[in-house]
Amino acid sequence: MCHKSFGSQELTKGRVVAHAVSCAAAVFSPARTALMILRSGREVLAAALVLGLCATAAADDVLFENVRIFDGKGAALSAPSNVLVEGNVIARISTSPIAAEGAQRIAGNGRTLMPGLIDAHWHAMLIASTPAEAMGDIGFANLAAGDEATDTLMRGFTTVRDVGGPAFGLKRAIDQGIIAGPRIYPSGAMITVTSGHGDFRQLSDLPRRMGGLFTPMERNGGSIVVDSPDEVRLRAREQFMQGAALLKLTAGGGVSSPHSPLDVTTFTEPELRAAVEIADNWGTYVAAHAFTSDAIRKAIAAGVRCIEHGFLMDEATAKLIAEKDIWLSLQPLPELMRTGLQEGSVERAKADEVWPGIGRTYELAKKYKIKTAWGTDVLFSRALAKQQGAILASLVRWYTPAEALVMATGTNAELLALSGLRNPYPGKLGVIEEGAFADLLLVEGNPLENLDLVADPANNFKIIMKDGLIYKNTLTQ
Repeated sequence: MCHKSFGSQELTKGRVVAHAVSCAAAVFSPARTALMILRSGREVLAAALVLGLCATAAADDVLFENVRIFDGKGAALSAPSNVLVEGNVIARISTSPIAAEGAQRIAGNGRTLMPGLIDAHWHAMLIASTPAEAMGDIGFANLAAGDEATDTLMRGFTTVRDVGGPAFGLKRAIDQGIIAGPRIYPSGAMITVTSGHGDFRQLSDLPRRMGGLFTPMERNGGSIVVDSPDEVRLRAREQFMQGAALLKLTAGGGVSSPHSPLDVTTFTEPELRAAVEIADNWGTYVAAHAFTSDAIRKAIAAGVRCIEHGFLMDEATAKLIAEKDIWLSLQPLPELMRTGLQEGSVERAKADEVWPGIGRTYELAKKYKIKTAWGTDVLFSRALAKQQGAILASLVRWYTPAEALVMATGTNAELLALSGLRNPYPGKLGVIEEGAFADLLLVEGNPLENLDLVADPANNFKIIMKDGLIYKNTLTQ
């Protein structure tokens, strides 16, 4: 029988073939099992087989013994402790021995046990594909995104907030155990306006006729163009119909969109208010992409509760964000994201304008004690996605390791909870406490002393658990 923990079998490409074959053979004929493995050409199919075919296996309890806990809230590790996981939740935490007959026992030997990491600005469908593939070949884009989702989980990111892209099917496949990946809080298609950030149409697609045919970008659900409050309401409701946990609007210009100047406040306030109205009706919130003070202020006036980026805002606007108790979702964008854009291009010129504001915005967020979330905003680059942990570690330019880790666990989880009744995973995330979801990392070393440990998950994350299931365990190797 397949077990909840795969022991020394690490659920990554190249590590699970034998286990997957045995699971498959228990269900299919030897010929069909061999055909499935041969056809895959990659071990990642084996990982999918493990999850899919073993989904009905009995769940064993897991007992972590002698671990030092970073709980997602504090600035220090606990005394040596024991943590019992029953099903998919943390059942008990104690400095005394825990009697757990039949539980799988994991000797922590003083290692750090911490919550799974959360990326609050992720685009699961827009990383492993080129722009043309993401907007044209949705079949390929889904398969590539599934493969990348497994890699995301293996980097220790057990949850992502997806702020733009057709991630509903990917989320469903992960939740049903068809593939391995993080929990996804999806916003669905980025809602934009004609020539706004997220409008990747060609000039040959113009003029747009209200109620006319959709472009591939819109049909695939990457982003959707709206040009009136009524269109906003319609497209917002469509995202919720598909399972959106929040709405994502682009309230101002952006770097990657060729026809969207940074200084333009793209949505009118009535259009923004229409989105907020629908989100309120559905018990959740609107997150707005906005760089400039004008775009941010207009979004706040309309009732938006979370600003993404804000890298061109002034100090008075930062103070307003704090006074209004608005969330600010920031990303320490790596220099490679800027230099990777073609010199002389419109996109590179806009990046050159934005990048100097990153450090200033972090300083303003600290000065005014703004509720600050952390994310990466990686697009169209698996190479950059591999640096997800390193991007988190780069926060030491402004924060202590403990402050950075709290941001990427407990604080980000507070932002996720803003989805209210649209929360796809109601329960406690981002913390280690009794009753919380068992999304856990066992780390070699102390990340509160050395945040660079999260930049090398292959070597430093000895165990990766999501929803009580162990996806990686290299302690016995």
